[in-house]
Amino acid sequence: MSIIEVTGLRRAYGGRPVVDGVSFTVDEGEIFGILGPNGAGKTTTVECVEGLRVPDAGTVRVAGLDPIADHDRVTGLLGAQLQESQLQPKLTVGEALELYAAFYPHPADPGPLAARLGLTDLLDRRFGKLSGGQKQRLFIALALIGNPRVVVLDELTTGLDPRSRRDTWQLIEEVRDSGVTVLLVTHFMEEAQRLCDRVAVIDRGRVAALDTPAGLIRGAATATVISFTPSRPPDPADLAALPAVTATTTDRDGRITLHGADDTVTALLSLLARHGITAGRLRVTDATLDDAFLDLTAGHAADRTDRES
Repeated sequence: MSIIEVTGLRRAYGGRPVVDGVSFTVDEGEIFGILGPNGAGKTTTVECVEGLRVPDAGTVRVAGLDPIADHDRVTGLLGAQLQESQLQPKLTVGEALELYAAFYPHPADPGPLAARLGLTDLLDRRFGKLSGGQKQRLFIALALIGNPRVVVLDELTTGLDPRSRRDTWQLIEEVRDSGVTVLLVTHFMEEAQRLCDRVAVIDRGRVAALDTPAGLIRGAATATVISFTPSRPPDPADLAALPAVTATTTDRDGRITLHGADDTVTALLSLLARHGITAGRLRVTDATLDDAFLDLTAGHAADRTDRES
């Protein structure tokens, strides 16, 4: 059952459309990801869902409610972590939790919530003394303090080191497992591939694709990635002529990477054998969400280059 419904959403700034007919639904209990290049309209879309922006056209419903007309009721069931968030540096973690709890009629108990998010030992620490990962855990807690049915997380792990990012991913999975629907805006493909049940790719203000991460990968032009270090360089024209090859790159150390399909692997091995070339450190892997994303947003990069030239 859908808890968020976005239909024909449009929003322009200074006459320039930023969101241009976006439509999607989010099912209750899922982690729904929104991906897209910088400036694609991701944040504006979720700000309309949160009731922070008024759409120029289209409709947005959260649990059947209009985020603008029914703002107070939507605020009670939707928690949000904004793309850029700060607190007063001298405010302690405990004070922040108590302050935000006072905004809601039936808030979560700050103590158990702090324990759940690993903040118990930080309750007396001032915000200005927290690490990046600790701040992000606090912002998740503040988004959950009102016992929401939906939580919006916008670029939650930007700026975190790899360990803190993975710890935050585990927290997001625990939030979903507790019954809260998660709308996640991210530009980390690995993050979306691990966490999201479904993903909408927004490009130039429109939904370019909407599917599960696995479905998006299956639809990518590149299905298989082959990399190897040849004993001597093969003819680039021979590599380009292999079946299903979509791209070929060679790094500074001479390692070659081919983007293709299963048929490419067999043809490559035959080619190398015919020319007496050994493939050192041969690796064959499936395509990733990165590959699917680059396929879907290829026009965005070309359009940007045209505008800058």
